[in-house]
Amino acid sequence: MYPILGQLGGFTVYAYGFFVAAGFAAGFALVIRAARNNGIPSGTVVDLFFYTLLSSILGSRVLYVLTNFDFFLENPAKIVNLREGGLVFYGGLLLAAGVTLGYIKRHRLPVWKVADLFFPPVALGLFFGRIGCFFAGCCYGKETDLPWGVVFTNPQSLARLNVPLHPTQLYDAANGLALFIVLIWLERRKTFEGQVFWFFIFLYSVTRFLIEALRGDPRGSFLGSALSTSQGIGIVLAMASLFMLFYLKRRSRR
Repeated sequence: MYPILGQLGGFTVYAYGFFVAAGFAAGFALVIRAARNNGIPSGTVVDLFFYTLLSSILGSRVLYVLTNFDFFLENPAKIVNLREGGLVFYGGLLLAAGVTLGYIKRHRLPVWKVADLFFPPVALGLFFGRIGCFFAGCCYGKETDLPWGVVFTNPQSLARLNVPLHPTQLYDAANGLALFIVLIWLERRKTFEGQVFWFFIFLYSVTRFLIEALRGDPRGSFLGSALSTSQGIGIVLAMASLFMLFYLKRRSRR
């Protein structure tokens, strides 16, 4: 599509970076609003969001590099080049979860209540981020003869060129938007703290597993070559989320 949106004050505006930044900005505004509505100090949430942002980017990049280790072994200078894409959501999720948990424990915040506040914005951020992927051409799909297949022709695109591909970036973007709507609905009807967070983990793990089957870019491997790295992580997280939903619901009844 259009990896470069244009020039601004002598700087090149990359589509991927622009949409990722838009996603973080939208998520930040939603988190601040939710914190105020739930009596959590805004300053504390701002600090937490900052640490979560940095750790999510770092974790996402590390997992992407590990998934494409042979390429980066030959091109080490490109490890820090984020302008053209190259983030794996699960890597960011796992590292950010650890950093966030440590921060929450240190400041004695309600763990599951804070987690519930953060993840509708995370789903919305996924929507913006995947739009950026579509413009950049990363996270592209397998070749298809379906009528909505997308042909990338821009030589700067990261996708395979001149063949119709599954627009998996748009599938993921639609998935993120749908999850955001579902979580906002659930947030007003939840029966225990942590329900929104773990429901997101379960739904995302399942839907991402399905979309992964249509991806055409290098995906790493899990259990030999039967599954991609993200599919393997998704299976583990889906099982963990079902356990935690059952456990937290049972604990709330007590």
